[in-house]
Amino acid sequence: MTFAITIFSSAFLLFQVQPIIAKFILPWYGGSPAVWSTCMLFFQVGLLIGYVYAHLLACYVKARDQFFLHAGLLILSLTFLPITPDDALKPDGGGDPILEIIWLLILTVGTPYILISSTGPLLQHWFNRRYADRSPYRLYALSNLGSLLGLLTYPFLIEPTMALGSQANFWSVGYLLFVGTCI
Repeated sequence: MTFAITIFSSAFLLFQVQPIIAKFILPWYGGSPAVWSTCMLFFQVGLLIGYVYAHLLACYVKARDQFFLHAGLLILSLTFLPITPDDALKPDGGGDPILEIIWLLILTVGTPYILISSTGPLLQHWFNRRYADRSPYRLYALSNLGSLLGLLTYPFLIEPTMALGSQANFWSVGYLLFVGTCI
């Protein structure tokens, strides 16, 4: 049951953080479509990095050490909470906005996002090692359900009913609970 809850929550949080942080920084850069494009680029690359990290961990690190390394990184990532970007990161108008956006995203949500994206594949790998006679594809389906609910609940439930700061705090509490289920 812990595998299921953790995978579901990781997928849900993965898709909730993207519009939250993008809405925070969108006005800072004049509402340009380039902000959304840059955010999407960042999150796609972050997802890829998370998957590569999970693959390397599963292939090259002893099973017992995998958990301790991942759990340690998850605990360290709590220092990035809450994910509300600091006003000091607002652009001054002198730099390249794309690089500034990427840097801002790295500093605010980069580490938590990469770790969330790696947790699903890692847990499926660990589940398969522990329960070799059971299919891990149910967990994959739960991940898809969490992703879908994350995508659908934001515009229809979260965004209309919560202020942006509350959304970031809500996500941060969810991330804290997610880390708790991982450990």
